[in-house]
Order: sequence, then structure tokens, then C-alpha cells
Amino acid sequence: MRTFPDDLARAQQEWSATYRRLARRPGCTELRRRLHQLSTQTFFHPYWQRRRPSPAAWYELRELGRTGGPVRERLHR
Repeated sequence: MRTFPDDLARAQQEWSATYRRLARRPGCTELRRRLHQLSTQTFFHPYWQRRRPSPAAWYELRELGRTGGPVRERLHR
């Protein structure tokens, strides 16, 4: 598994949590705005400046966000 910076992994975890909350409250503008901010934060993170992410890298990051848990533990297995 690829290692991601802590702030990128946390942003993805928060994105997943916000997405789940938005699914329960679809009209909540505050959650939609937060989801947009987090999407921008993850997509334009400096980590991706070395090279654009592959589909596999996005999948790993999304999976990390879905499963939650301590970032360090997951990154250094």
C-alpha cells in the first residue's frame, strides 16, 4: 500500500464522513460546501504535484477514507 501524508489522509477521511452525513441530509448547503472544500483540498494537495494520481492511487486513498481509523497505523502496515 502507498503511503499518503497525514493531512491528505485526514482530509479524505473527513470527505467520506461528510459524504455520509450529506446522504442523510441531502439539502444541507453547509455539508455540500464542506464536501466541495475537501474535494479541492484532496485533489490539489501538494502530494499530487510530483505526478498526477493513477486510478489505483485514488482507489487506495478513497479506501483509506472509507475505512477510517488511525492514519499512521494504516499507512505503515
